Amino acid sequence: MKKRKVPLRKCVGCNEQKPKKELVRIVKNKEGVVSIDLTGKANGRGAYICRNIDCLEKAVKGKRLNRALETDIPQEIYIKLKEELAKNE
Repeated sequence: MKKRKVPLRKCVGCNEQKPKKELVRIVKNKEGVVSIDLTGKANGRGAYICRNIDCLEKAVKGKRLNRALETDIPQEIYIKLKEELAKNE
């Protein structure tokens, strides 16, 4: 039997490759609306971040999400992300 490969994605905060399931996806759709995609299936350009506050803070400080999604990230997205990450700690 063939072993299935685990899809890896790179965290925009720490730049480490991790399994997709361990990361939170932030997506920008065709209309330019940015949202948090907990299913990992929403259409659009995605960026991934580890489920810890440190990576989020690095990403915010370096405007890495803005760069990855090629747009300005609304402040409420960062607030929702912080709340989501706080649940997991």
